[in-house]
Amino acid sequence: MNDSLTYADSGVDIEKANKLVDRIKSIAKSTPRSGVMGEIGGFGGLFSLNLSNISNPVLVSATDGVGTKLKIAFQMDKHDTIGIDLVAMCVNDIIVQGAKPLFFLDYLAMGALDNAVAEKILLGIAEGCNQAGCALIGGETAEMPGMYHDGEYDLSGFSVGLVDNDKIIDGSYIRPGHKLIGIASSGVHSNGFSLVRKIFFDKCKYNVATQIPEFGTTLGEELLKPTIIYVSSILSMLRDLPIHGLVHITGGGIDENIIRVIPDSCKAIVHKDAWEIPPVFQLLQKEGGVSDTEMQRTFNNGIGMVVVVPEKSVEEVMDRLAALEEKAYFIGEITSRENNEKQTQWV
Repeated sequence: MNDSLTYADSGVDIEKANKLVDRIKSIAKSTPRSGVMGEIGGFGGLFSLNLSNISNPVLVSATDGVGTKLKIAFQMDKHDTIGIDLVAMCVNDIIVQGAKPLFFLDYLAMGALDNAVAEKILLGIAEGCNQAGCALIGGETAEMPGMYHDGEYDLSGFSVGLVDNDKIIDGSYIRPGHKLIGIASSGVHSNGFSLVRKIFFDKCKYNVATQIPEFGTTLGEELLKPTIIYVSSILSMLRDLPIHGLVHITGGGIDENIIRVIPDSCKAIVHKDAWEIPPVFQLLQKEGGVSDTEMQRTFNNGIGMVVVVPEKSVEEVMDRLAALEEKAYFIGEITSRENNEKQTQWV
């Protein structure tokens, strides 16, 4: 009789996965929030909505990953911050519509489950959730032999937020004369890494351990800087300041993201010299021979979030951001748009 095969013989270790679930339960408990029901381990995460102060509740959801920035984490064998990036990419998309993030779920897939690496990733996710004020209420860890190279994994996430219908930020109040305030990024964040890797690793033949004088650190350390989570700063402003538009600067840069919130009758004038471009973007452009236009439509170039406000509120918003220890710059204004004009103009 042939030997009896088990799931473990195919490369899937259920016992190891069960041990990880036990660890995840304790990690999830480090992201407490009112509304969380039960604990990790059920078929779905439970969350009870408190709608006592909301007359017309609207749920806002977002899902994302961190793209090929994962490749940098693999090369450095550093996995404790990539989870922050994952949360940031989701909750920053929620907060720009005025919604407060409620909860987060993750999906982690590995060829062979490595509990030590998985725990580091999940601790980063928990840190991101705490920064965003949301709870980690569930997720999925998949072990798929043959799908990924040794030491590699894929990561994605999903978040839900809540906003009163009357307080949704959709850009409908934006008019000519409104001003643009840019909030600084921490670096490349989590977009454009396919071009980053092509320039630095393929063209320049650098590696993650290469010391870059302009950065004052290694290339890998610079590229793995976590994406900033802007939730707490934005919520502080939304409480008592007139914020009429918010733009998360991700893939497409300022060019292709700001047009998602301004009316068709308006265009954004962006002053390209209004802020100092961080060294990582200067080096990318120099070594890659990248045009200004390509830089503007691929990277955040040092601006991770754009706030659109009435002219009379610029000084107050800038003061608030400074008090919140956010670097902020006056970067442009909204003007009328003629037929067929581009909606973003750099001057």
